[in-house]
Amino acid sequence: MVETPISCSVEVESKPSAITGVCEQLLSKLEGNGFSQDDIFAVHLALQEAFVNAVKHGNKMDVGKKVKIDYSVDLDRVEISMTDQGEGFNSEAVADPRVGENLYTPEGWGLFLINSYMDVVKFNERGNGLHMVRYKEKPDLTKTQGQAKV
Repeated sequence: MVETPISCSVEVESKPSAITGVCEQLLSKLEGNGFSQDDIFAVHLALQEAFVNAVKHGNKMDVGKKVKIDYSVDLDRVEISMTDQGEGFNSEAVADPRVGENLYTPEGWGLFLINSYMDVVKFNERGNGLHMVRYKEKPDLTKTQGQAKV
């Protein structure tokens, strides 16, 4: 068992491969704290998708820009915040990729996967920051839905 909580804050280059080291560190901390392989897979997928979105859509592949990642691992949950230097977007304006013609376009799938695999997903008001939480034991989230944005 790893000492908790574990917190880390890092800024990385705005290129897809820059997430590799952060991913390895975070996933090893999850494993050390007894998270299941399902939890580790879910966090890995959500982290990768969020980072690719931040680099591609937020920072527009500008390697001069950074992506800030903060994470905290506790015995019962992992929290990840990610902020890019882009203009932001309205997450509610992204079409459901499972509906109609959207099935045939690549847009929206990353956001869909993040929402599917994480227990809490919130964007800041500007839309360039994301906060995600995954719990070991799934809480009753009906009590936390609709709270203030990050």
